[in-house]
Amino acid sequence: MAFSEFQLLQVLAHEMNMRKAAERLFVSQPALSQRLQNMEKDWGTKIFLRSQKGLSLTPAGELIVKLAENVLQKEESVREKIHALESEVHGTLKIACASIVGQNWLPKVLKRFVETYPHAKISLITGWSSEILKAIYDNEVHIGIIRGTPDWKGKKHHLFEDPLFLVDREIQSIEDVMKTDRPFIQFKSDSNYFQEIQEWWLKHFQTTPKRTIVVDQIETCKQMTLNGIGYAILPAITLTGMEQDIFKIPLKDEMGGFIHRDTWLLGYESAFQLRQVGAFLEVVDDFLIENR
Repeated sequence: MAFSEFQLLQVLAHEMNMRKAAERLFVSQPALSQRLQNMEKDWGTKIFLRSQKGLSLTPAGELIVKLAENVLQKEESVREKIHALESEVHGTLKIACASIVGQNWLPKVLKRFVETYPHAKISLITGWSSEILKAIYDNEVHIGIIRGTPDWKGKKHHLFEDPLFLVDREIQSIEDVMKTDRPFIQFKSDSNYFQEIQEWWLKHFQTTPKRTIVVDQIETCKQMTLNGIGYAILPAITLTGMEQDIFKIPLKDEMGGFIHRDTWLLGYESAFQLRQVGAFLEVVDDFLIENR
């Protein structure tokens, strides 16, 4: 790469000798002399005085060389910042996340992400799966985290699965469900969660619950259960730290396997190429490995 005029002036001011400067710049002395003459013509003043002892700066030359050094310092600073952009994670990570995951799992991951990449920013919205998918389709976010089995043709990353439990302060076995008159507390959802619970219920009891209370949020459902109002079916992700006097009975299918909910991270291929998204996935993978 050819030296800029500012770099040339800096070398001349350091060497104060045309021959030594030409050797350092890997150019011929006549070529260097010609470039200096052109610069002096552009500035309309002498920059260096020539003598048998070498070069000396004119008063105007001192100002011009000082400008050259300032510009080169600023250029070096900008190059360092550009290099930092390439080696560090900057920009905003835009996430849409299922509310239940945003309340119970994601905060721990985001805490580690911001500690590892302090220059990155986060934009987070939570909601139902249909809202999350729409946010991805509309390019409002880079990635989405949803529950259930996603109908998604782009790139997707399986995060974890968590079993479902029947939770209550009184019921200690599945067989006791049909003996109680206390209500079954359910929460609204636009995913297939509600359908899965209904299918499991009908296979086991061949009838509908005696009494039902429907609430709009899973956290409301959980709190009502904790306060002994009724029983509920809740995923394990919501049960961390729940007191010991709550009975948690795992739901099982006909083969004796645990019924669980899957959580997926998905987005367009272009989003996964962003540095902040790639860094977030690395943090997620490390977190999942440590918490297996």
